[in-house]
Amino acid sequence: MKLKAVATEAKLLLIGIPVLLWTLIPIYHMVLFAISPKDSATSGNLWPTHPTLNNFSIVFQQKHFYLNHFWTQLGNSLFIAVTVGALTLFVATTAAFAISRLRVRGGRTVMNLALFTYFIPAAFLAVPMYKTMGNYGLLNSQWALILAMVTIASPYCIWVLKQASDKLPYELDEAARMDGASPLQLFRLVYLPLMVPSLVAVGTYSLLLAWNEYLYAFLLLSNDRSVTLAVALGNFLSADDSPWELLMATGLIYALPPAAIYYAFKRYMVGGLTAGAVKS
Repeated sequence: MKLKAVATEAKLLLIGIPVLLWTLIPIYHMVLFAISPKDSATSGNLWPTHPTLNNFSIVFQQKHFYLNHFWTQLGNSLFIAVTVGALTLFVATTAAFAISRLRVRGGRTVMNLALFTYFIPAAFLAVPMYKTMGNYGLLNSQWALILAMVTIASPYCIWVLKQASDKLPYELDEAARMDGASPLQLFRLVYLPLMVPSLVAVGTYSLLLAWNEYLYAFLLLSNDRSVTLAVALGNFLSADDSPWELLMATGLIYALPPAAIYYAFKRYMVGGLTAGAVKS
């Protein structure tokens, strides 16, 4: 049995080490470029001869014309991502509660129809979404991107919360109703406290989806002061002599908030994944 366990661990290591390296190599190259002086950023060395943090200083002080609105664009990304997360959480939570706990007639059909939209690639929906926002006069408004991302994220989030809600003991609802609880009190006092791990997981998913979005942000926003930092990063590639060191430094800065969110809510996200263990 001991030899079998060792063999199993060896197989896992043989798979895990290449996967780990494959994941870390792009991050290593980002760091390599970010701390390299301009003239040696593409030298091919495994480590820069004279590493520097000057690139981060240039980004923070907006000393390059591609970075004239860095702080504004970072703020735009944060505002859009947080708003999308909050709105998606509200829509998904109330919809899942109505479908799973109140058992609204036709709710499951509506949810399945919403999920059916995922059979269509999001890129194919970009042009219809652009036309729709144009018809309502929302183009070049951050609310156009917010509403588009809420529309994309909500079906999956509703389904996830509905599955988690189905696993909660229905006797809790019956006991609350016998005590005279209204549907709103049932939602606030019974449903929400038990769903916290799943709510955090779903909210984090929708927030990061909006944070990393490029295509819809590129189509729906055009003003340098309203675009997200993800779109602004794409502008670095429009020149023949792209400042790769500044691009990578900005990219590392842009990657820090998602990493911080993950580590802040890691405990709740693990709880959300195990929420289905409750016996009904």
